[in-house]
Amino acid sequence: MFSDHPSASLVRVGDVAHARSGDKGNRANIGVVANDASGYDWLKEMLTAEAVAEFFRPLGIGEVRRYELPNIHALNFVLENALGGGASRSLRIDSQGKALGVALLEMRLPGTETAKGES
Repeated sequence: MFSDHPSASLVRVGDVAHARSGDKGNRANIGVVANDASGYDWLKEMLTAEAVAEFFRPLGIGEVRRYELPNIHALNFVLENALGGGASRSLRIDSQGKALGVALLEMRLPGTETAKGES
């Protein structure tokens, strides 16, 4: 997925941010809040809607939209068709998408120690 970044080490999103996920019908949203400004700048560059869609592709999730909230160093992702019909219709164990935020924190993206706010 990130073969065009051969010299970069991989940084776990959870080393740079916190996340919370939830549901609305068959949509899930994941809020990702960076620990600091440098982490937010890195997330803004690397944690794209396309990268999130690719990460969750095995779950059959539809379109992913990203919204930036720069004043609070956060990104919000809306995942369409993410919950197998929604909480009241889905047969999935995680029918409300609560584990999606935790899963996204395990995603690894090209970066450096600077991304983690360390020198």
